Amino acid sequence: MKNSDLKKLRERDTWCWECGSESDLVPHHRANRGFGGSKALDTLQNIILVCARFNGEMESDAAVANWARDNGMKLSKFMSPSQPVFDNWQKKWFYLDERGNKHETEPPSFLI
Repeated sequence: MKNSDLKKLRERDTWCWECGSESDLVPHHRANRGFGGSKALDTLQNIILVCARFNGEMESDAAVANWARDNGMKLSKFMSPSQPVFDNWQKKWFYLDERGNKHETEPPSFLI
């Protein structure tokens, strides 16, 4: 990820999408790059900032990973990063665009 994109990410995501913590934030790929995966997924639409605790839990706890999938924080390899993501701290859904902006939106249709 370019430094300019990292700056935009930090401006957009000033707290963890899950708990609202403003410290110990780390970049998280919604759609996993996999080991040695393509840098094509290093986009502002695909990366969110979460606290290190939650990032670790998503990778190590199946129940947390399932919750994160239901809320657009983790995406299967068949899903596009254009899928909305839930800001659990604000209790709102957002669409993330490719320029690093977030726009409030409706939940995905499968949840309505």
